[in-house]
Amino acid sequence: MNRRRQQHPDVVITGLGTVSPAGPDTATAWKAACAGLPTAAPDARLDGMAVDFSCAVSAFDAHAVLGTDARRMDPFTQYAVAAAREAVADAAADGGHWDPARVGVLIGTAVGGLETWLEQSARLRNTGPRAVNPLTVPKAIGNMAAATVALDLGLNGPTLAVATACASGTTALGFALDLLRAGRCDVVLAGGTDAAITPLLSGAFDRLKALSRRSDEPSSASRPFDRHRDGFVLAEGAAVLVLERAADARARGRRPYATLLGYGESTDAHHLTSPDPDGKGARLAMRSALADAGVAASDVALVNAHATGTPLGDAIEARLIHGFFGSHTAVTSTKGVTGHMLGAGGAAEAVFTALSVEQGVVPPTANLDEPGADIADIDIVHGAPRSAPVPVAVSSSFGFGGHNAVVVLGRA
Repeated sequence: MNRRRQQHPDVVITGLGTVSPAGPDTATAWKAACAGLPTAAPDARLDGMAVDFSCAVSAFDAHAVLGTDARRMDPFTQYAVAAAREAVADAAADGGHWDPARVGVLIGTAVGGLETWLEQSARLRNTGPRAVNPLTVPKAIGNMAAATVALDLGLNGPTLAVATACASGTTALGFALDLLRAGRCDVVLAGGTDAAITPLLSGAFDRLKALSRRSDEPSSASRPFDRHRDGFVLAEGAAVLVLERAADARARGRRPYATLLGYGESTDAHHLTSPDPDGKGARLAMRSALADAGVAASDVALVNAHATGTPLGDAIEARLIHGFFGSHTAVTSTKGVTGHMLGAGGAAEAVFTALSVEQGVVPPTANLDEPGADIADIDIVHGAPRSAPVPVAVSSSFGFGGHNAVVVLGRA
């Protein structure tokens, strides 16, 4: 254990909340992830598009969960509030344990309230300015998921929106770790959310040649590391984790899921959308995360990879994993089940990784029939879940703009 790690109090994960294509709550999503059940299906919102399928949140009734307040929220906020409520309830916090002024909220998003912006743009164009909803701005701006979670739960600590594209959820966890280590908060709710399955975003990603076009068999379209991968599947949802110092969790009798051991981040400074082909920035983030956690690469039993199913990105990441961990560390990508949840993806994968650490179960990589010839020799779990101790695990996220974020989790 390095000197930097010893200077900080342990930070643990005590609550999990998830709204995802794999289910409206964490238990349902975890069961689907462990079963390797893909969720991609035709999506009526995308009728007429070149890519007309997605991994949608289908079992979520906003009005049943949030009541009439749902009308004041874009879906990206609805998902975040629901996930935060589940996480707080799971942490067994009734409000009496926490000083609201000492509880922070960090919710990342890649896109924000896109559905609201598009809906109100159509009203303006078709009917005129008086048809625009007066709540358009507070529904759509990117900070509103974090702000509404704080409002909903009566929290007065630092409330921040994190925007590092598809690394946003993981970046939020790293910033939360900093707040707790620095003593600026006693508890932080951290995660990510996005609800951007729209013709505009589908068309835009397709023009970038980023999406799978497997429309004839969408359930098999999200294929991380697979030989026949041809792009990612657009998804939506939210995940929120409750973080607090281990001593505080023990004092109130809460057994954590896992310890958030460390965090690393970097920027490629290479290209607007393409990762550095040598993985230089990602290696820097991984090295930084392991050093911050005070663990060696040989200590890591699991990597929950970013792997989205793109030909270039998966190959670069496989080389990165092999370079650090060889072929003896288990690797999975839960995006085979959930698709790519954008800014929520890293947070959802951190939820799954925490459960792997707690339960000693690694979910399989769905739709992986045969690794691509360009995929380095790594131990990708597929076909069935694997039962094995997971004392230390890594979860990685990479985003447009060259953002790289890595968290290291360990047993509590």
